[in-house]
Amino acid sequence: MKRIAIFQEDLSVGGIQKSLINFLDALDYTKYEVDLFLLREENFYQAELPEHVNVIYYGGGGRLSRLAPYGLQRLCRRKAYEQFGQYDLAIDFNSYQIGCALGATSVKARRRVSWIHNDVGIKYAQEWKYRVLWALFRGKFRYFDEFVAVSPGLAAPFRQLAHTGSKPIRVINNYIDTQEIFVKMQESVDDLTVDPACFNLVALGKLCHQKAYDIMLQVMADVVRERPETRLYVIGDGPDRDALLRQRAQLGLDGCVFFIGKRPNPFPYLNLMDAFVSTSRYEGQPLNIMEAKAVGLPIYMTKNLEKYCAGFTGCADLRAALVSARRQPKSPDDLSAYNREITRRVEALLDGAAQEEKK
Repeated sequence: MKRIAIFQEDLSVGGIQKSLINFLDALDYTKYEVDLFLLREENFYQAELPEHVNVIYYGGGGRLSRLAPYGLQRLCRRKAYEQFGQYDLAIDFNSYQIGCALGATSVKARRRVSWIHNDVGIKYAQEWKYRVLWALFRGKFRYFDEFVAVSPGLAAPFRQLAHTGSKPIRVINNYIDTQEIFVKMQESVDDLTVDPACFNLVALGKLCHQKAYDIMLQVMADVVRERPETRLYVIGDGPDRDALLRQRAQLGLDGCVFFIGKRPNPFPYLNLMDAFVSTSRYEGQPLNIMEAKAVGLPIYMTKNLEKYCAGFTGCADLRAALVSARRQPKSPDDLSAYNREITRRVEALLDGAAQEEKK
């Protein structure tokens, strides 16, 4: 049986956290023994992890530790991880939190892998805070044997920025637990009623620069002028909330756009809607789009997102697409072929199989 160590910050709200929960649910525990190392006990999704997963809470180092050279921090921490013995594979599933990287590169392991969850090229160019963080943690990449990108569009910008040389980068999309979605989408919604006479759009995700809700509101202002019965419901919260509320008022959209906050179970809300919309500036692999597809919603997304969503076609003119959109019967998708391929790729990684040649 293979011993796997996985390092993650917590199970709070977020795409990485949800990806990890689905990843753990899909593993075959007759083949793998898994230790999950977490910094904190948060569990926003109230997920029940598989009983075979051994959860270990560990110290990831304080904020000041970021200022020390990565190699020195690793050297100081390695002894603390000797108690856990030898692993076949250590995974930094987070890729942002330095404590996760220190754990994955300090524990005894035959191989070490880091997950790539975002387009670091665009993130580095557009967000100065990330440039500072990158300067502090970029030394960690030399200690990993290979990397996993959650969509094909992430590999090239990561290799260019991280200078990983010839180290392998596999593409493994995120597993989507459609059976969980199908059960949860049937739950009742008591705090929201949508008007069936309107064309009701939904967006899902953190209110932040990356998700580009400012762009979405501009599009909505144009759409509503031509199609006044259009409504948009945004599920999520984040640092841009106040700015977006001001923008909504400036555009005269108070009666057309509704920010309904975070929801541990967003799926019955999605099930009330007619279509899903996304305008993100960049992504890793948009779980929200895959989840909306599973629910059966038509997807309206901007053209730039195609490289993160294999098999989806973006809108060259999102405004025109939404103005002409019509309500369609929902067609839920269990994503069975998609999930089978992910399972195959994950097992190849965990079992140590060589990366396939690019076709």
